Amino acid sequence: MDRQRLDKWLWHARVVKTRTDAAALVAKGRVRINGARQTSPGHAVKAGEVLTITLDSRVRILKITGFAERRGDSAAARAIYVDLQPAPE
Repeated sequence: MDRQRLDKWLWHARVVKTRTDAAALVAKGRVRINGARQTSPGHAVKAGEVLTITLDSRVRILKITGFAERRGDSAAARAIYVDLQPAPE
């Protein structure tokens, strides 16, 4: 697999609890792909793209490194992205 729907990827990466929440997050314009705002939950993402996600009071910056066929545990979720934010001091 070399591409996946944005809402599905966000759900597999455990950024949100449900795929409906992922679609709503994207539709509200709270997800950017390589700096460009995306409002279509069905937009295909590919490895190497950088997502900037605004969640409540924080922002997450994730680089896509892979895809999952099924939603797994948190360890499996962390295997499909790299967190680009520096650790808090």
